[in-house]
Amino acid sequence: MANKKIYTIIKKHRGRTHEHTGTLEELTNAFSYTLQCGHSWNSKIPTQPKTIKSLMSALSKSVHETQGSCFDQDSYRLKEE
Repeated sequence: MANKKIYTIIKKHRGRTHEHTGTLEELTNAFSYTLQCGHSWNSKIPTQPKTIKSLMSALSKSVHETQGSCFDQDSYRLKEE
């Protein structure tokens, strides 16, 4: 079995940062609620992204769809290794 790449996503929520580390599948599961909410507003947002780049894009789009008019939106970024 091949080694799966481990990623760390930094989420900023209400001024606090939280790090989530795992494989693409684990991170997709961790943020599945955010992805599903975004998908419910815009069906073009994937709930099962195939790459880390598409996961980051889907999270950004989901936040834009669900929190578009909020003053302090959540944000996600990939931690550089």
